Amino acid sequence: MTIETGDSVSLEYVGTLPDGTVFDTSRQDVAEAEGLAEAQPDRDYEPLAVEVGAGTVIEGLDEALVGMSVGDEESIEIPPEKAYGEYDEDLVREHETEQLREVLGDEPEEGLYVQTQQGGLGEIVHADDDVVRIDFNHELAGETLVFDVEILDAN
Repeated sequence: MTIETGDSVSLEYVGTLPDGTVFDTSRQDVAEAEGLAEAQPDRDYEPLAVEVGAGTVIEGLDEALVGMSVGDEESIEIPPEKAYGEYDEDLVREHETEQLREVLGDEPEEGLYVQTQQGGLGEIVHADDDVVRIDFNHELAGETLVFDVEILDAN
């Protein structure tokens, strides 16, 4: 059966950067070998269920599934514009340190994540006595992604 838009698909995947760094996987053995399982101890590593074309996965992966078949194993390279977009400097916002300190109720530090009232997630990338910069880009923005995919089932 050739996969079409609207089909339900079950697949295993390993997501890497072009240099081979694994950023996500559905495979327990890969997660353990790459140290991902330690970082997310409560996560269940299991095949991913996807409704093709429903937008539940990044655009480039969604598009690549069309035309594949059960049993296919492919390596799919996805450019930033079909993944998490290009890195956008406009998504790095500056705030006065004192003002942010009051909102957080704590000292802003580089590497901490903050959430906006609208649900946006940002990482503090700079903090000094005067200004704090928060980056609201997705951590994989600007990256080409490679997904090694195995189609287990489709209907």
